[in-house]
Amino acid sequence: MSKEQEHVEEHASLIKTPKQLIVTVVLAFLVPIIIILMLVNMVASYGRSGAGSSALTPEAIDKRIAPVAGFDLVDANAPKVFKTGEQVFSSVCTSCHTAGVAGAPKVGDNAAWAPRMKEGLQAMFNIALHGKGAMPAKGGNPSLSDYEVERAVVFMANKSGGSFKEPEAPAQPAANQGQAQAAAAPAATAQAAPAAPAATHAPAAQAQAPAPAAPAQQAAAVNPAGEKLYKTTCFACHGTGVAGAPKFGSKADWDKYIQTGTDTMVKTAITGKGAMPPKGGAANASEADIRAAVEYMVQAAK
Repeated sequence: MSKEQEHVEEHASLIKTPKQLIVTVVLAFLVPIIIILMLVNMVASYGRSGAGSSALTPEAIDKRIAPVAGFDLVDANAPKVFKTGEQVFSSVCTSCHTAGVAGAPKVGDNAAWAPRMKEGLQAMFNIALHGKGAMPAKGGNPSLSDYEVERAVVFMANKSGGSFKEPEAPAQPAANQGQAQAAAAPAATAQAAPAAPAATHAPAAQAQAPAPAAPAQQAAAVNPAGEKLYKTTCFACHGTGVAGAPKFGSKADWDKYIQTGTDTMVKTAITGKGAMPPKGGAANASEADIRAAVEYMVQAAK
């Protein structure tokens, strides 16, 4: 009998009560889930740096201490790279010709462009070059060449039902002109050499030199990004007060907007209002650039 009893006990189940069965079933679900969550957390945390440590990397430090304004070295003898018609449109013309501000024909509106195209490309080019009505000469960007302005006119007209030919690029100046100017520089320096005895008055000149410090400080207060965005985009409407836009430098026009606060003005500039498209038409501008442009215009109106 003892052998049969031992054999039965060896094959007896470990779960002997309903409570043990419930606990076993619950653990069968919970244990795999806990293991999966631990594995996911381990994978997600792999390579994660400690709090604040990413700000101390060499790349982050270089980015923080980088100057606000940069510069590019350009070869004076290199051929000039002209902007395409689309690039000129995106940087200058879009602020008015995308939304049809102040009667400007919208790009893509064939009906609005048809009577203008009947007058010919030369007539449209002359208007863009010299300005008409609310549109300033060259769209307000005097740095554009005549060739770039004509390319922009052709781009907008062809997007609105036209089929004008791309204008021919102007001839590039001779590459040796820059070298000739450089060769003339030593001669000019040699001619200026006899002026050296005037150095005896240098202490008096040095004493007067610190006077222009105030204008330099005012110039440093201007954010270059805001000034650049204004001169490439915002000036098209704010330069002349087109379609009710507060005119640049007019304290009376800007006063009611300044009272709403900078954040409100920045939000309005980003989302757009009335005839002004979102971001003034500068779709690639960041919020920081928009804020800088608003502050630049506000500063000019104070």
